[in-house]
Amino acid sequence: QLQLVESGGGLVQPGGSLRLSCVASGSMPDLYVIGWFRQAPGKGREGVSCVSSSGENTKFADSAKGRFTISKDKAKNTVYLQMNSLKPEDTAVYFCAAVLDLGFGYHLRPAEYNYWGQGTQVTVSS
Repeated sequence: QLQLVESGGGLVQPGGSLRLSCVASGSMPDLYVIGWFRQAPGKGREGVSCVSSSGENTKFADSAKGRFTISKDKAKNTVYLQMNSLKPEDTAVYFCAAVLDLGFGYHLRPAEYNYWGQGTQVTVSS
């Protein structure tokens, strides 16, 4: 079992930045791919970014490329999503999720992830 807890959401003006954190605990958290997903009102859940268990491999959705970065602090079992140049369309509940890293590739399909956090709200508005 793995537990995930997100934090760092809030209200920010367009063009601003936020850093989300996802702390993993439980059984061998360092063996998992950690992904960030988001869900806006009335929309489905979409992948934003993910990082491999080693921290060496990352993937970004087109909407995040050039604006978001993802990093992993192994000592703290924490994955960060740094979001810059935020836009109103980035407004959503952001979730982190985990799937065991089998080394077969890294994807942003929500159905592939087994463990989910409770989410943190990000609102981009002036």
